[in-house]
Amino acid sequence: MDARAFLMNFFSFFFFFLLSLFALSFEVSKAQMVPAVFVFGDSQVDVGNNNYLPVSVAKANFPHNGIDFPTKKPTGRFCNGKNAADLIAEKLGLPSSPPYLSLSNKKDASYINGVSFASGGAGIFNSTDQVFGQAIPLPKQVENYLAVHKILMQQLGAGAEKHFAESLFAIVIGSNDLFDYFGSSDLKKKYTQQQFVDLMTSNLKAQLKRLYAFGARKFFISGVGLIGCIPAERVKNKTQECNEERNFWSDKYNQGLKAMLNGLQSELQGINYSYFDTYGIMQNVIQKPSAYGFNEIKAACCGLGDLKAKVPCVPISTYCPNRKDHVFWDLYHPTEATARIFVDALFDGTTQYSVPMNVRQLVST
Repeated sequence: MDARAFLMNFFSFFFFFLLSLFALSFEVSKAQMVPAVFVFGDSQVDVGNNNYLPVSVAKANFPHNGIDFPTKKPTGRFCNGKNAADLIAEKLGLPSSPPYLSLSNKKDASYINGVSFASGGAGIFNSTDQVFGQAIPLPKQVENYLAVHKILMQQLGAGAEKHFAESLFAIVIGSNDLFDYFGSSDLKKKYTQQQFVDLMTSNLKAQLKRLYAFGARKFFISGVGLIGCIPAERVKNKTQECNEERNFWSDKYNQGLKAMLNGLQSELQGINYSYFDTYGIMQNVIQKPSAYGFNEIKAACCGLGDLKAKVPCVPISTYCPNRKDHVFWDLYHPTEATARIFVDALFDGTTQYSVPMNVRQLVST
């Protein structure tokens, strides 16, 4: 082969190599639907922040948690495998947002695709960790976000505003506030139940406005689920039926939350949101479990005693061999199989569960 032919072959190869790289990068960017996911909330979406809280008893960094996680090891997720935060990130083409407290270098490049501020036991109010000893309540989670916001503003410069405006802000919180009220005589003396759920809504609104002031424009917000039907509540009832009072006030809070979000959209320019009816889909799963592949709706998979809900999921507990046929992993939390059903619905479902749009539509706005 002469030199001219060699050069032509070389440049032809190099051209197609660059073309392939461009096509690959285009596919990757196309798969990544948002620049970042910032997660706020409680144990439903905690990916390990509580591991770093020295006196907290609300932890899941021990077996049998994580038995179906890719590493087969406990990570601090209150689940047998991936939780809703992981699965939402997966849908968006992003890695799971790392726990904020795991990022010792506060200028860590890991911030760029999002951070999780969620904490097991957390609530909307600062006081919502009394039962658990320690958690990071929502106001502190938002403060932690403001610290990240400052760093990213410096790193991204002119592109920072667009980065935040196109990112997803996912919030899953409220259950612990309701449990606190039910278990606290002091709160019952201060507020009626209706006053308390109204206060939950107004305090959440204040935190959403703080996030909006620091760049957030796209919010995914989950309503509270059917908390009266978790194993921890059923086991208190001789008939093992749901606690309908708990469910009634969950529903009342959700109604107020939906009304607040609807009003907020007219109040704040450029804000968009997707509200997910966790209560409604959970009710449907419990009423028609076989349609979703479940055959156990009352008992936890991991625990001890009646409904495996007398003792939490700890290393001495037993666990079910097939986690995919259980709605609940432990006495409070869903299995990965349940979380997948919820995330499929919130991401691509109809207005039966997601209003005014689902998350795929939200991130496309």
